[in-house]
Amino acid sequence: MSEQGSFPIKAWAEDDKPREKLVLKGRSSLSNAELLAILIGSGTRTHSALDLSKLILHEAASDSLDTLSKLSVKDLTKFKGIGEARAITIVAAMELARRRKDSTLEEKPIIHTSRSAFDLLNPFLSDLDHEEFYIILVNRANKVLKIERVGMGGVTGTVADIRIMFKSALENLATGIILAHNHPSGQLRPSDADIQLTRNVKEAGQLLMVNLLDHIIIGHNAYLSFTDEGIL
Repeated sequence: MSEQGSFPIKAWAEDDKPREKLVLKGRSSLSNAELLAILIGSGTRTHSALDLSKLILHEAASDSLDTLSKLSVKDLTKFKGIGEARAITIVAAMELARRRKDSTLEEKPIIHTSRSAFDLLNPFLSDLDHEEFYIILVNRANKVLKIERVGMGGVTGTVADIRIMFKSALENLATGIILAHNHPSGQLRPSDADIQLTRNVKEAGQLLMVNLLDHIIIGHNAYLSFTDEGIL
């Protein structure tokens, strides 16, 4: 038993209380700030780890885990008491959480509506601070065959190669394709480039008998569907 274990919980350092709470009551009993405090580990002379976590969540993340997940190591080290090692720990933990959402589904879902496509794609795209482009490939029953990233770009745009899209579609014997990309700004209105790309994919798909079913733009847990809006 450690020296700390010989003292009542009330006498423990503030930094250690979230850990003890997790052990005694389970992880779901902890607040976001308490979970973040465990990642931080220890505080400074003037602030406990819990104080630091509350400060980061409030001032840098606007009390949003989505915003927290977008913070870089450089963003986090602006806070006194958060060195590079602690910042890396936080960023790594958020990336693991994102990858868990991205993990391959054991049972392939069926796309019934634009909402079901959004629900499937949102975990891939909602937390990003740059644009990425994905496709969903489906069979005749709209059962998902594959989800694939086909483009990655900057804050204001990304390049998606139509040849790569249809190469994957043909290799997977897909009969339908759904396009999706994110707008980090949260603005869902499609650009002229988005509309032109959609038209080009639709025309290419008609030649190859791979139907373009939709194009979804995702931003801040909301979406726009080209099909629903009558743009497709």
